Amino acid sequence: TDLHNDQVRNKITKPDYVKMNRGINDSKDLPQDYLEGIYDEISANEIKMRYDKGELTRVNAARGASNESQKRQLYKEAMTDLSKNALVMMEGVSKKDTVFTSASHSEHVRPMLMLTWTPFLAVFSITLQDCSDSELIAQCLAGFKCAVRVACIFKASLVRSAYIQSLARFTMLNVSSGFSEIKPKNLEAIKTLITIAFNDCNYLEESWYDILKVISQLELAQLIGTGVKTKFLEKETMMDKKLVTSLQQTLGTSANQNVIVAVDRIFTGSDRLDGSAIVYFTDALCKISCEELNNPVTPRMFSLQKIVEISYYNMGRIRIEWSKIWHVIGDHFNKVGCSPNEEIAAFAVDSLRQLSMKFLEKGELPNFRFQKDFLRPFETIMKNNENNLIRDMVVRCIAQMVNSQAKNIRSGWNNIFSVFHMAAADRDQAIVELAFQTTASIFEQYFSVIGDSFQDAVKCLSEFACNAAFPDTSMEAIRYIRRCANYVAENPEQFAGDDNNQENVWVKGWFPVLFELSCIINRCKLDVRTRALTVMFEVMKHHGKEYKVDWWRDLFNIVFRIFDHMKITELTPEQYKVQRREWMTTTCNHALYAVVDVFTQHFSILSELLTELLSLIQWCVKQDNEQLAKSGMNCLENLVMGAGHSFREADWDLIIDTITGVYAQTLPADMRIWKPTLDTSFDQVSVHSDTSMEPDNTQLAVSRADRNLFQHLHIGCVVQAEIVQTIDNIIFFPASSAKEDAQIDPYYMSEDGDDPLPEGMFNYLTTQQLFRVVECLFESHKFSKGFNMDIDQRKILWKYGFKGRTLPDLQKQETASLLCSLRILHKIYSDMTRVDEWSKTEIYLHRLTVESFEYYTMLEEDKRRFSWGKIVILMLKKMMLLDDERFVVLLAKCYNQICHILAQDNERDLQIVLSKFFLRARDPLFKVAS
Repeated sequence: TDLHNDQVRNKITKPDYVKMNRGINDSKDLPQDYLEGIYDEISANEIKMRYDKGELTRVNAARGASNESQKRQLYKEAMTDLSKNALVMMEGVSKKDTVFTSASHSEHVRPMLMLTWTPFLAVFSITLQDCSDSELIAQCLAGFKCAVRVACIFKASLVRSAYIQSLARFTMLNVSSGFSEIKPKNLEAIKTLITIAFNDCNYLEESWYDILKVISQLELAQLIGTGVKTKFLEKETMMDKKLVTSLQQTLGTSANQNVIVAVDRIFTGSDRLDGSAIVYFTDALCKISCEELNNPVTPRMFSLQKIVEISYYNMGRIRIEWSKIWHVIGDHFNKVGCSPNEEIAAFAVDSLRQLSMKFLEKGELPNFRFQKDFLRPFETIMKNNENNLIRDMVVRCIAQMVNSQAKNIRSGWNNIFSVFHMAAADRDQAIVELAFQTTASIFEQYFSVIGDSFQDAVKCLSEFACNAAFPDTSMEAIRYIRRCANYVAENPEQFAGDDNNQENVWVKGWFPVLFELSCIINRCKLDVRTRALTVMFEVMKHHGKEYKVDWWRDLFNIVFRIFDHMKITELTPEQYKVQRREWMTTTCNHALYAVVDVFTQHFSILSELLTELLSLIQWCVKQDNEQLAKSGMNCLENLVMGAGHSFREADWDLIIDTITGVYAQTLPADMRIWKPTLDTSFDQVSVHSDTSMEPDNTQLAVSRADRNLFQHLHIGCVVQAEIVQTIDNIIFFPASSAKEDAQIDPYYMSEDGDDPLPEGMFNYLTTQQLFRVVECLFESHKFSKGFNMDIDQRKILWKYGFKGRTLPDLQKQETASLLCSLRILHKIYSDMTRVDEWSKTEIYLHRLTVESFEYYTMLEEDKRRFSWGKIVILMLKKMMLLDDERFVVLLAKCYNQICHILAQDNERDLQIVLSKFFLRARDPLFKVAS
């Protein structure tokens, strides 16, 4: 210690010594008195080495030695004396009468092993390396064997691994630098290693890797030594002829052929391994197989073949053990099946086929899913291997399983349909046709046994339908999906389960069918998606009565996806515009009519979804697509005319909200204010105010933005006219409106034998709702009349190409909206059940009549006077039908205007009606005068 060293100035103190030794008693402190006592004892008695006189002399001499030769000589003498002293001491101990203590428990051996395994390993290794004596070699190998056995018993994994790795190195096979000459002692080491593998097989754990590595190299050495050249050894580098001759002599003898037999016993006896040992064994074998296959020079399949063999040998294990084994082997087949080497991948797929066929013969118990795990490598290979030969092979393997073992397949159907799902998207005709033929045979023969795989089956058919390269297959796939729907309708109990849960019928049966049809509609070309759309709504119409409200809500969420035009936004702007137009005109148009048809048919169930449907219709009308906008209004009309008799008052409010909302959102207000953009890229023309209605034939170019605006405004005009027509058709029905239009003819005579015409939906609406409609019609009439009167604006629009070669006008909208509002007001005014609202109706009628008569007298254009003349005729004839009291009241409001009309140059028809009108007014007027 430094207490007695003169060269140490700052010597350790007692508190420092106590502090230095804290926590050395198993993380605890020793008693302070104990440590202080040790310090005091060392302080009093210096620790010194005992030397005899000779040693002391040599120490002193060494301190005074002046050169290296003297020091080396002194060192040799010291070592010689030390050896003699050690020998004397050992002999002295051996002569002592000591008592040998026997171990009373096996655990006493473990500390002995942990203490002695390192020197034992050193002795065995050095002896094996340097010695050629066969007896000593046998003793060393026996020592290896016993050491491994003891290490295995006490689960000393470090000791076991060290001995086995050392023994593996002595085989001269487990070396990275290649083969070297194998001597007899190396061959004996191989035999010893194989013996250990056979006897201690259940305890080797990770050490299996080293043993199987040696076995793999032994097989390669045998191939080389026996002169057998496989296709996987053709690229083997040239070896020294002397080394090849040595291998032939060493491995070719009959005695040494027993080694090969012993190796086979390891694999054939793998069924003796316990549940955990077999997992270690297969894991190590798979690692060796990966190394063999990944060798860029000489890939081999020895271990891969052995994996197939042990799979056969261990197939009789209980399912829990086999599941753990297959978890390792299956992952390996996933990698090997995707190998870029075609022959290796083909061997893996064929091996999988053989194992699968063997395993499927055993069947599967209920609630087990091992078939699904076993067949999953086929999915992985099909997904990741792009080689057509391998993909075709996978499909053929699955087809063979279906044809021969369909009755035993349970959970494996999921994997089968998954493979066919991937095959369905292929571009190889042979692959697609074989996959579809097999899928069709499943539906024809085994439909009732696919069980929980129904959703996968429908999804598989959907993928076939979406393959644009094979349209015939697409149509046939849709036909099978239609059969799936019929199957669900005929066998709901198979989907409801043992607890008869009807929600399962929807989730597992109907929903997959309808969802996949919607996917086909969203993904495929026009002919295929049209067929899918037809089938989808046929299913809904025929089986919709079985659906619950929640089911319908889910279903309409699917249907509304059809109208999601954003699905093609990945296209270029021009492609997007073209495809969007096609989509709107064809699929959306067709789907909208079909949705309304289904909704009308099942309105009693679907009434709660009216808001969603009306939102969809409103969305369609707002799109810049003329045909879809017209279809939207027609569908609204069809919905009301088909289901209006079942509407509640709140439903009618929704309908009117939709109509007024569409009117406000599509009103082409920019028509009244648009002016051409001053752009030097276009010719500029001054447009003069002119009352002439015959403009010249010169039309000017406009920018792309203005052309788009014109298109938008044109569609708005179309929708505005459709709104008026829809209102008229809903409230009066077309036949009733046509009859009233016929009454404009002054020579029209009603016949008592006329069949009564349908009343329309007039009686289902409240008066307040009708007034809301009238207000909307008034607004439409006011807008169109204002535009028609603005000649300058119309000429500007015409000059720049708006609405073709004629001067744009809204004459039809102007007159139709007025006629419809007149019909509604007079209908209310003649309805005895609405007497309470007559006073308000009179206000509307008085205002409308006076304004109309005044406007007619101001018109100068012959075409417009002719159109308005019919309106005046209808107004006069409606007034003539009133009773005397109300007739006089209304006549008093507009008498002056009617007199002004008499002063006009009127058409013959109007003159006749005016004559009849004043004849009708004679009696009430004279009665009032009297």
